[in-house]
Amino acid sequence: MVTVEVDAAGVERRLGEGQLACPSCGGRLSRWGHARPRTVRGLEAVLRVRPRRARCSGCSVTHVLLPVSCLLRRADTVEVIGAALAARAGGAGHRTIAARLGRAPETVRGWLRRLTGRLETVRSFFTTLMVRVEVDPVIPEAGVSAWADALSAICGAWTATSSRFRGGSGVLGVGSSVGLVTLWRSACAATSGRLLSPSWPASPVGW
Repeated sequence: MVTVEVDAAGVERRLGEGQLACPSCGGRLSRWGHARPRTVRGLEAVLRVRPRRARCSGCSVTHVLLPVSCLLRRADTVEVIGAALAARAGGAGHRTIAARLGRAPETVRGWLRRLTGRLETVRSFFTTLMVRVEVDPVIPEAGVSAWADALSAICGAWTATSSRFRGGSGVLGVGSSVGLVTLWRSACAATSGRLLSPSWPASPVGW
């Protein structure tokens, strides 16, 4: 699976120009049909997504090109889930968060439970990314909770990549190019859409 920009036309153009590389071997990716369409709930609207599928010219492995607004196997956009995680870091409970976002309490509780057991992994992952990108990194001090520390690391990595890769314009320079991205889209890109997945990449993608 490869994380790409939300603009489908941009993805098609870069595929045609051979600008997308296979994460397995670095070979050129080319068009290979589409993945199954899916419905994803955003903060204000329901989106219909049909990810492009690509095949590597080198190792012949196929990859789904997942828009950076989506997490792997989640029915809500990363902005929605990110808002829930940020609210939890601020001390809110799952029922309060669910009411704010208009989601079922069980759904929100599932997101929070998924991340609760790996908060240190999240903090370490994004701190590593920040240190690799920033010229003179300032490691965030310990916060009031493990949730706060994880969120601080995510924000630090986003700030560092934004500053380095286009003078603070918000361009994340990890993995495949995804263009102008928000805080939570940058987190999605850095983890190749696996922010809430059972397994994590061994190191920040593309570094």
